[in-house]
Amino acid sequence: MIDLSIIIVNYNVKEFLLNLLGSIRKAAANISTEIIVVDNASDDGSIEILHEKFPDVKLIANKTNTGFGTANNQAMKIAKGKYFLLINPDTIVREDTLTKMMDFFELMPQVGIAGCKVLNPDGTIQLACRRSFPGPWTSFTKVTGLSKLFPKNRVFARYNLTYLDENKSYEVDAVSGAFMVIRKDVYEKVGGFDEQFFMYGEDLDLCYRVQKEKFKVYYVHTTEIIHYKGESTKRSSLDETTLFYKAMNLFVRKHFSSSFIVESILQVAIWLRKMFSFFNVYKFSIISIIIDFIFFSLAVFIAEHVYSKDHWVGFPDIVKPWVYFVPALFQIIISLITGAFKKKSFSILQTFISLLFGMVFLSALTFFFKQVAYSRAVVIISYSFAFVFFSLWRTIFKVIFKIGLETDIKKSRTLIVANEIKAEELAVKLKSTFTRLYHVVGLIGLTRKNVGSQVGNYKILGAVDNIKKIIADEKINKVIFSSDDLSFNQMFAIVSECYGENAEFLVAGKELNYLVGKSSITMLDDIPLLRVQYNISSYLHRAIKRTFDFVLGILILFLVYPFIYLIHKFTSKKNEFFRFILGIPKIVTGEKSFVGPKNSSFSGELYVGKIGLTGFWFIESSLESDSEESRKMEIFYAKNQNIWLDLEILGKSFSKMFF
Repeated sequence: MIDLSIIIVNYNVKEFLLNLLGSIRKAAANISTEIIVVDNASDDGSIEILHEKFPDVKLIANKTNTGFGTANNQAMKIAKGKYFLLINPDTIVREDTLTKMMDFFELMPQVGIAGCKVLNPDGTIQLACRRSFPGPWTSFTKVTGLSKLFPKNRVFARYNLTYLDENKSYEVDAVSGAFMVIRKDVYEKVGGFDEQFFMYGEDLDLCYRVQKEKFKVYYVHTTEIIHYKGESTKRSSLDETTLFYKAMNLFVRKHFSSSFIVESILQVAIWLRKMFSFFNVYKFSIISIIIDFIFFSLAVFIAEHVYSKDHWVGFPDIVKPWVYFVPALFQIIISLITGAFKKKSFSILQTFISLLFGMVFLSALTFFFKQVAYSRAVVIISYSFAFVFFSLWRTIFKVIFKIGLETDIKKSRTLIVANEIKAEELAVKLKSTFTRLYHVVGLIGLTRKNVGSQVGNYKILGAVDNIKKIIADEKINKVIFSSDDLSFNQMFAIVSECYGENAEFLVAGKELNYLVGKSSITMLDDIPLLRVQYNISSYLHRAIKRTFDFVLGILILFLVYPFIYLIHKFTSKKNEFFRFILGIPKIVTGEKSFVGPKNSSFSGELYVGKIGLTGFWFIESSLESDSEESRKMEIFYAKNQNIWLDLEILGKSFSKMFF
């Protein structure tokens, strides 16, 4: 008889799936298991790679994305195990996870469903792995933030049960569908997931129905998994926020509809929560709309007073203050239509375009409202101030506060935990990837035997038993494990020990050609560079870059260059600032750019920009003797170049020159 049926619903996360199956193989060594993968119409090669690497896995290949609950039901109908484990593909399990969960069920015959401790990649507990049903008071405390303000209070922290010790096992209302074990006989009694739930909420619903049948739901602390959370939804066109709240609405209607008051309170709580989520997703757009509205109204007010001094008596009192606000509203609508408000950044170029459209529109509108119409000169003055205000606040946010930037040039300080051969191979692959910036600080050995020795260009800084101290001392951002060299128990132990160090833990695939982590999958194989269109090759980006170079170059040429030239001429004084300023004439003539590669405009056959007075090669001194990493940086810059990246590099360059 099969002890455990392991059911995985996959959607376009083949790299995570491979890592999970690798961890399951080790965890299931002494258990009779079957693995059923239900693929919901993936187009990333998941089915092909399963046939190749895991031919023993039972595969159900759906032609469409049927949803989480429906796909699990398909597998449970054919599963033969005494217990069913429903587990997400973007997880990894410890070697003892499966045995400990089955031992728990054998000792607790009254338990119908159980889940284990679920960790985030940084070692923190994932709150959804033990929670309460969204009753009226529970929902109210969650929505209002009282549960966060008082996480240890039994009255306010009911939803995620944060007042309970995560290192103890106990009965709960619900556990997470990311890892859920259910007895087969309980499944046969209550049925599977309610297929009305496409995604989200179906785990709550199943736990609710199981308890109605007098079975218990338990949180088990003695073992744990790591869950990277949300990877499938990132690769789909699904609106996960809408799906989540539709699921909550359905759950409330289904189980609390007997009380109008209870249902009303819950619906309001869900609506408020949805509003908070909406604001979080669209915060940059909302902030832009509010600030633009205020500044445009101010621009009209200033324009009225500037122009009315000599030519005009100003707006009639009867239309004030609406005459300031209505044009601002029109401009906001035009900006929305022209796409000036971005979800993840503050756009200046698109804003300029929307202002031009708005100026034409408002100028035309003055012909139709004679009673409140004003001179087109006021329109032009208003828009002149609007151009300044709109660009100024966006520039301040981006350059000074680093808010609304789309490109992060910060290199991740990285440790590699692996044997010497794998560690060096992985370090080389990290240096050759052009999508992320990694600075490999050093290696972590599997034993203390080789601590202090060199492996290629890298030093073994320590062993796994003192990794926490090294992470703190070296200010490490990322730790990468080789799944071939460490057991998953060792990885989990390290992640748990380093909780609070703000490091992200990633696992390298067996062929070392990808990493899995909480933010995304990073492919480490080279890509066909000549087929990729980089920002630096875009006519628009090059035009903006050339305009910026010319305008700033002219200003420096007339205001600063003569003094630096004379000082250099008569004193022969030389430093990086002098070198920079003396190169300005070549900026103005277009021979060079402020930011670019050091020696050549081409990396191989790929155009990476004009030679720069500064660039990554200057702000990252470690690149000077490393031609391979220098090439990587040049390509990274070419791929991501924009005016804000140039300004950030310039700022760091001046900081390095003077401090």
